[in-house]
Amino acid sequence: MDILEQVFWGNTLATWLLALAVVGFVFLALKILKRTMSRKVLAWVKKTETDLDDLVVNLFNRTWYLFLVMISVYAGSLVLTLPQVEPCIRTVMVILFWVQVALWGTGVVDYLVSRQVKKPGKKDAAAATVTNALGYVGKGILWAVVLLLALDNIPGVEVDALIASLGISGVAVALAVQSILSDLFASLSIVLDQPFVIGDSITVGEYVGTVEHIGLKSTRVRSLTGEQLIFSNSDLTDSRIRNYGRMDERRVSFTLGVTCQTPYEKLVEIPRMVQEIIETQPQTRFGRVHFKAYGDFSLNFEIVYHMLTSDYNVFMDIQQAINLEIFRRFAEEGIEFAYPTQTVFVAQ
Repeated sequence: MDILEQVFWGNTLATWLLALAVVGFVFLALKILKRTMSRKVLAWVKKTETDLDDLVVNLFNRTWYLFLVMISVYAGSLVLTLPQVEPCIRTVMVILFWVQVALWGTGVVDYLVSRQVKKPGKKDAAAATVTNALGYVGKGILWAVVLLLALDNIPGVEVDALIASLGISGVAVALAVQSILSDLFASLSIVLDQPFVIGDSITVGEYVGTVEHIGLKSTRVRSLTGEQLIFSNSDLTDSRIRNYGRMDERRVSFTLGVTCQTPYEKLVEIPRMVQEIIETQPQTRFGRVHFKAYGDFSLNFEIVYHMLTSDYNVFMDIQQAINLEIFRRFAEEGIEFAYPTQTVFVAQ
Protein backbone atom coordinates (compact mmCIF):
# COMPACT_ATOMS: atom_id res chain seq x y z
CA MET A 1 0.00 0.00 0.00
CA ASP A 2 1.32 3.43 -0.95
CA ILE A 3 2.28 5.45 2.12
CA LEU A 4 0.39 8.47 0.78
CA GLU A 5 -2.79 6.40 0.88
CA GLN A 6 -2.50 5.62 4.57
CA VAL A 7 -5.30 7.11 6.64
CA PHE A 8 -4.68 9.24 9.73
CA TRP A 9 -7.67 10.63 11.69
CA GLY A 10 -10.01 10.07 8.79
CA ASN A 11 -7.79 11.58 6.07
CA THR A 12 -5.05 10.18 3.91
CA LEU A 13 -1.48 11.35 4.29
CA ALA A 14 -1.71 12.96 0.85
CA THR A 15 -4.68 14.99 2.04
CA TRP A 16 -2.77 16.04 5.15
CA LEU A 17 0.19 17.13 3.05
CA LEU A 18 -2.14 19.05 0.73
CA ALA A 19 -3.73 20.77 3.72
CA LEU A 20 -0.28 21.66 5.07
CA ALA A 21 0.67 23.07 1.68
CA VAL A 22 -2.52 25.14 1.61
CA VAL A 23 -1.73 26.50 5.08
CA GLY A 24 1.79 27.48 4.05
CA PHE A 25 0.72 28.96 0.73
CA VAL A 26 -2.15 31.01 2.19
CA PHE A 27 0.01 32.31 5.07
CA LEU A 28 2.84 33.24 2.71
CA ALA A 29 0.41 34.93 0.31
CA LEU A 30 -1.24 36.92 3.13
CA LYS A 31 2.14 37.96 4.55
CA ILE A 32 3.40 39.11 1.14
CA LEU A 33 0.12 40.92 0.49
CA LYS A 34 0.32 42.69 3.87
CA ARG A 35 3.92 43.75 3.33
CA THR A 36 3.33 44.86 -0.27
CA MET A 37 0.20 46.85 0.57
CA SER A 38 1.98 48.48 3.54
CA ARG A 39 4.83 49.63 1.31
CA LYS A 40 2.52 50.95 -1.40
CA VAL A 41 0.35 52.80 1.07
CA LEU A 42 3.43 54.20 2.82
CA ALA A 43 4.77 55.50 -0.50
CA TRP A 44 1.36 57.05 -1.18
CA VAL A 45 1.29 58.62 2.28
CA LYS A 46 4.53 60.50 1.64
CA LYS A 47 2.94 62.20 -1.37
CA THR A 48 -0.22 63.38 0.41
CA GLU A 49 -0.82 66.11 2.99
CA THR A 50 -3.80 64.55 4.80
CA ASP A 51 -3.42 62.31 7.84
CA LEU A 52 -6.20 59.88 6.90
CA ASP A 53 -3.74 57.75 4.95
CA ASP A 54 -1.63 57.48 8.11
CA LEU A 55 -4.59 55.71 9.66
CA VAL A 56 -4.58 53.18 6.80
CA VAL A 57 -0.89 52.44 7.39
CA ASN A 58 -1.51 52.08 11.10
CA LEU A 59 -4.33 49.60 10.48
CA PHE A 60 -2.08 47.53 8.21
CA ASN A 61 0.59 47.45 10.93
CA ARG A 62 -2.01 46.38 13.50
CA THR A 63 -2.95 43.29 11.52
CA TRP A 64 -2.14 40.40 13.86
CA TYR A 65 0.10 37.61 12.51
CA LEU A 66 -1.77 35.10 14.63
CA PHE A 67 -4.92 36.14 12.80
CA LEU A 68 -3.18 35.45 9.48
CA VAL A 69 -2.03 32.07 10.80
CA MET A 70 -5.57 31.21 11.83
CA ILE A 71 -6.92 32.14 8.40
CA SER A 72 -4.31 29.85 6.85
CA VAL A 73 -5.19 27.00 9.20
CA TYR A 74 -8.89 27.47 8.47
CA ALA A 75 -8.20 27.40 4.72
CA GLY A 76 -6.18 24.20 5.16
CA SER A 77 -8.94 22.60 7.24
CA LEU A 78 -11.35 22.98 4.33
CA VAL A 79 -9.34 20.32 2.49
CA LEU A 80 -9.67 17.86 5.37
CA THR A 81 -12.61 15.96 6.75
CA LEU A 82 -12.64 16.71 10.48
CA PRO A 83 -16.27 16.68 11.67
CA GLN A 84 -15.29 16.84 15.36
CA VAL A 85 -12.56 19.46 15.04
CA GLU A 86 -14.16 21.81 12.51
CA PRO A 87 -16.50 23.47 15.06
CA CYS A 88 -13.52 24.20 17.33
CA ILE A 89 -11.51 25.65 14.45
CA ARG A 90 -14.48 27.76 13.38
CA THR A 91 -14.96 29.02 16.95
CA VAL A 92 -11.29 29.97 17.36
CA MET A 93 -11.41 31.63 13.94
CA VAL A 94 -14.39 33.78 14.92
CA ILE A 95 -12.82 34.72 18.27
CA LEU A 96 -9.56 35.77 16.61
CA PHE A 97 -11.55 37.71 14.01
CA TRP A 98 -13.25 39.76 16.73
CA VAL A 99 -9.91 40.33 18.47
CA GLN A 100 -8.51 41.61 15.18
CA VAL A 101 -11.52 43.90 14.82
CA ALA A 102 -10.79 45.24 18.32
CA LEU A 103 -7.16 45.90 17.35
CA TRP A 104 -8.30 47.81 14.26
CA GLY A 105 -10.88 49.68 16.30
CA THR A 106 -8.22 50.64 18.85
CA GLY A 107 -6.17 52.09 16.01
CA VAL A 108 -9.15 54.16 14.84
CA VAL A 109 -9.76 55.47 18.38
CA ASP A 110 -6.08 56.41 18.79
CA TYR A 111 -6.19 58.20 15.44
CA LEU A 112 -9.28 60.21 16.40
CA VAL A 113 -7.81 61.13 19.80
CA SER A 114 -4.47 62.24 18.35
CA ARG A 115 -6.23 64.21 15.64
CA GLN A 116 -8.38 66.02 18.19
CA VAL A 117 -5.40 66.83 20.42
CA LYS A 118 -3.29 68.13 17.52
CA LYS A 119 -5.99 70.44 16.14
CA PRO A 120 -4.88 74.09 15.72
CA GLY A 121 -5.98 76.10 18.74
CA LYS A 122 -6.44 72.93 20.82
CA LYS A 123 -3.18 73.13 22.78
CA ASP A 124 -5.01 73.19 26.11
CA ALA A 125 -3.44 70.56 28.38
CA ALA A 126 -6.77 69.98 30.12
CA ALA A 127 -8.53 69.31 26.83
CA ALA A 128 -5.76 66.88 25.86
CA THR A 129 -6.09 65.07 29.20
CA VAL A 130 -9.83 64.68 28.93
CA THR A 131 -9.63 63.71 25.25
CA ASN A 132 -7.14 60.97 26.11
CA ALA A 133 -9.44 59.84 28.92
CA LEU A 134 -12.30 59.65 26.43
CA GLY A 135 -10.05 57.56 24.21
CA TYR A 136 -9.42 55.09 27.04
CA VAL A 137 -13.15 54.92 27.77
CA GLY A 138 -13.90 54.33 24.08
CA LYS A 139 -11.31 51.54 23.85
CA GLY A 140 -12.65 49.97 27.03
CA ILE A 141 -16.18 49.91 25.62
CA LEU A 142 -14.87 48.51 22.31
CA TRP A 143 -13.03 45.64 23.98
CA ALA A 144 -16.01 44.91 26.24
CA VAL A 145 -18.30 44.59 23.20
CA VAL A 146 -15.74 42.43 21.39
CA LEU A 147 -15.40 40.20 24.46
CA LEU A 148 -19.17 39.67 24.59
CA LEU A 149 -19.32 38.92 20.86
CA ALA A 150 -16.45 36.46 21.19
CA LEU A 151 -18.05 34.72 24.18
CA ASP A 152 -21.31 34.48 22.27
CA ASN A 153 -19.56 32.17 19.78
CA ILE A 154 -18.34 29.76 22.46
CA PRO A 155 -20.74 26.83 22.94
CA GLY A 156 -22.19 26.60 26.42
CA VAL A 157 -21.60 30.26 27.38
CA GLU A 158 -24.82 32.13 28.25
CA VAL A 159 -24.09 35.70 27.24
CA ASP A 160 -27.56 36.93 28.25
CA ALA A 161 -27.04 35.83 31.85
CA LEU A 162 -23.56 37.35 31.83
CA ILE A 163 -24.88 40.70 30.56
CA ALA A 164 -27.61 40.67 33.22
CA SER A 165 -25.08 40.03 36.00
CA LEU A 166 -22.76 42.71 34.61
CA GLY A 167 -25.68 45.14 34.53
CA ILE A 168 -26.45 44.57 38.20
CA SER A 169 -22.76 44.85 39.09
CA GLY A 170 -22.49 48.02 37.01
CA VAL A 171 -25.35 49.65 38.89
CA ALA A 172 -23.70 48.79 42.20
CA VAL A 173 -20.35 50.19 41.07
CA ALA A 174 -21.99 53.32 39.65
CA LEU A 175 -23.69 54.00 42.98
CA ALA A 176 -20.41 53.48 44.83
CA VAL A 177 -18.48 55.93 42.64
CA GLN A 178 -21.34 58.33 41.98
CA SER A 179 -19.40 61.45 43.01
CA ILE A 180 -16.37 60.46 40.91
CA LEU A 181 -18.52 59.83 37.85
CA SER A 182 -20.32 63.12 38.45
CA ASP A 183 -17.00 65.01 38.44
CA LEU A 184 -15.80 63.04 35.41
CA PHE A 185 -18.83 63.96 33.30
CA ALA A 186 -18.60 67.54 34.63
CA SER A 187 -14.99 67.71 33.38
CA LEU A 188 -16.17 66.53 29.96
CA SER A 189 -18.82 69.25 30.01
CA ILE A 190 -16.20 71.88 30.91
CA VAL A 191 -13.80 70.81 28.17
CA LEU A 192 -16.45 70.41 25.46
CA ASP A 193 -18.58 73.46 26.32
CA GLN A 194 -15.58 75.56 27.52
CA PRO A 195 -17.22 77.99 29.94
CA PHE A 196 -13.61 78.80 30.85
CA VAL A 197 -10.12 77.66 29.84
CA ILE A 198 -6.73 77.66 31.51
CA GLY A 199 -5.58 81.24 32.05
CA ASP A 200 -9.06 82.77 32.42
CA SER A 201 -9.77 84.93 35.43
CA ILE A 202 -13.06 83.78 36.99
CA THR A 203 -15.26 84.44 40.00
CA VAL A 204 -17.04 81.53 41.67
CA GLY A 205 -19.23 82.80 44.48
CA GLU A 206 -16.96 84.83 46.71
CA TYR A 207 -13.75 83.37 45.28
CA VAL A 208 -11.72 85.08 42.56
CA GLY A 209 -8.68 83.68 40.76
CA THR A 210 -7.02 82.43 37.59
CA VAL A 211 -7.64 78.90 36.27
CA GLU A 212 -4.42 76.86 36.42
CA HIS A 213 -5.51 73.27 35.77
CA ILE A 214 -8.64 71.40 34.67
CA GLY A 215 -8.49 67.75 35.67
CA LEU A 216 -10.81 64.77 35.55
CA LYS A 217 -11.86 65.23 39.20
CA SER A 218 -11.17 68.86 40.10
CA THR A 219 -10.20 72.29 38.78
CA ARG A 220 -7.45 74.35 40.40
CA VAL A 221 -7.66 78.13 40.62
CA ARG A 222 -4.93 80.49 41.84
CA SER A 223 -6.56 83.19 43.98
CA LEU A 224 -5.55 86.85 43.99
CA THR A 225 -4.00 86.43 47.44
CA GLY A 226 -1.76 83.61 46.23
CA GLU A 227 -3.26 80.42 47.60
CA GLN A 228 -4.58 77.63 45.39
CA LEU A 229 -8.33 76.99 45.37
CA ILE A 230 -9.51 73.50 44.42
CA PHE A 231 -13.09 73.07 43.17
CA SER A 232 -14.73 69.79 42.24
CA ASN A 233 -15.86 69.92 38.61
CA SER A 234 -19.46 69.16 39.53
CA ASP A 235 -19.50 72.18 41.87
CA LEU A 236 -18.29 74.42 39.06
CA THR A 237 -20.89 73.23 36.56
CA ASP A 238 -23.60 73.83 39.17
CA SER A 239 -22.32 77.34 40.02
CA ARG A 240 -22.73 80.73 38.40
CA ILE A 241 -19.31 81.69 37.07
CA ARG A 242 -18.18 85.16 36.04
CA ASN A 243 -15.47 84.78 33.40
CA TYR A 244 -13.40 87.94 33.06
CA GLY A 245 -11.21 86.26 30.45
CA ARG A 246 -14.08 86.46 27.94
CA MET A 247 -14.58 90.19 28.55
CA ASP A 248 -13.80 92.12 25.36
CA GLU A 249 -14.44 95.48 27.01
CA ARG A 250 -14.69 96.66 30.60
CA ARG A 251 -17.46 99.09 31.52
CA VAL A 252 -16.29 101.50 34.20
CA SER A 253 -18.66 103.57 36.29
CA PHE A 254 -17.70 105.86 39.17
CA THR A 255 -19.12 108.86 41.02
CA LEU A 256 -17.67 112.26 41.87
CA GLY A 257 -19.10 114.52 44.53
CA VAL A 258 -18.47 118.28 44.68
CA THR A 259 -19.48 120.69 47.41
CA CYS A 260 -22.95 122.18 47.43
CA GLN A 261 -21.37 125.68 47.27
CA THR A 262 -20.01 125.03 43.75
CA PRO A 263 -21.24 127.79 41.39
CA TYR A 264 -23.63 126.91 38.59
CA GLU A 265 -21.09 127.90 35.91
CA LYS A 266 -18.59 125.38 37.31
CA LEU A 267 -21.22 122.63 37.49
CA VAL A 268 -21.97 123.11 33.80
CA GLU A 269 -18.25 122.79 32.93
CA ILE A 270 -17.64 119.57 34.86
CA PRO A 271 -19.17 117.14 32.25
CA ARG A 272 -17.15 118.70 29.40
CA MET A 273 -14.01 118.73 31.51
CA VAL A 274 -14.30 115.06 32.52
CA GLN A 275 -15.11 114.04 28.93
CA GLU A 276 -11.93 115.71 27.66
CA ILE A 277 -9.85 113.96 30.31
CA ILE A 278 -11.24 110.52 29.45
CA GLU A 279 -10.97 110.97 25.69
CA THR A 280 -7.27 111.82 25.94
CA GLN A 281 -6.55 108.45 27.56
CA PRO A 282 -5.54 105.49 25.31
CA GLN A 283 -7.74 102.39 24.96
CA THR A 284 -10.84 104.17 26.27
CA ARG A 285 -14.23 105.02 24.80
CA PHE A 286 -16.18 107.76 26.49
CA GLY A 287 -19.70 106.93 27.63
CA ARG A 288 -21.38 109.75 29.52
CA VAL A 289 -21.17 112.23 32.40
CA HIS A 290 -24.32 113.38 34.19
CA PHE A 291 -25.21 115.46 37.22
CA LYS A 292 -26.99 112.53 38.79
CA ALA A 293 -28.32 113.52 42.19
CA TYR A 294 -28.26 115.82 45.19
CA GLY A 295 -26.51 113.99 47.99
CA ASP A 296 -26.71 114.69 51.73
CA PHE A 297 -23.54 116.75 51.59
CA SER A 298 -22.55 116.79 47.89
CA LEU A 299 -23.63 117.27 44.29
CA ASN A 300 -23.02 113.89 42.63
CA PHE A 301 -21.85 113.29 39.05
CA GLU A 302 -21.92 109.80 37.51
CA ILE A 303 -19.19 109.03 34.95
CA VAL A 304 -19.24 106.04 32.59
CA TYR A 305 -16.60 104.98 30.08
CA HIS A 306 -15.39 101.75 28.46
CA MET A 307 -11.94 100.17 28.51
CA LEU A 308 -11.09 98.57 25.16
CA THR A 309 -9.04 95.84 26.88
CA SER A 310 -9.85 93.35 29.61
CA ASP A 311 -6.42 93.64 31.24
CA TYR A 312 -7.03 94.66 34.85
CA ASN A 313 -3.61 96.27 35.32
CA VAL A 314 -4.10 98.46 32.25
CA PHE A 315 -7.54 99.45 33.57
CA MET A 316 -6.09 100.50 36.93
CA ASP A 317 -3.33 102.53 35.23
CA ILE A 318 -5.90 104.39 33.13
CA GLN A 319 -8.23 104.95 36.08
CA GLN A 320 -5.33 106.34 38.10
CA ALA A 321 -4.39 108.72 35.29
CA ILE A 322 -8.00 109.90 35.02
CA ASN A 323 -8.28 110.48 38.76
CA LEU A 324 -5.03 112.44 38.90
CA GLU A 325 -6.01 114.61 35.93
CA ILE A 326 -9.47 115.30 37.42
CA PHE A 327 -7.81 116.30 40.69
CA ARG A 328 -5.43 118.68 38.86
CA ARG A 329 -8.14 120.26 36.69
CA PHE A 330 -10.52 120.72 39.60
CA ALA A 331 -7.76 122.42 41.60
CA GLU A 332 -7.09 124.79 38.67
CA GLU A 333 -10.79 125.64 38.36
CA GLY A 334 -11.30 126.02 42.10
CA ILE A 335 -13.80 123.15 42.29
CA GLU A 336 -13.77 121.42 45.67
CA PHE A 337 -14.50 117.76 46.31
CA ALA A 338 -17.17 117.13 48.89
CA TYR A 339 -16.67 115.16 52.05
CA PRO A 340 -19.09 114.45 54.90
CA THR A 341 -19.78 117.73 56.73
CA GLN A 342 -22.47 119.11 58.96
CA THR A 343 -23.38 122.79 59.30
CA VAL A 344 -25.04 123.95 62.55
CA PHE A 345 -27.04 127.18 62.49
CA VAL A 346 -27.36 128.83 65.92
CA ALA A 347 -30.26 131.23 66.37
CA GLN A 348 -29.31 134.65 67.80
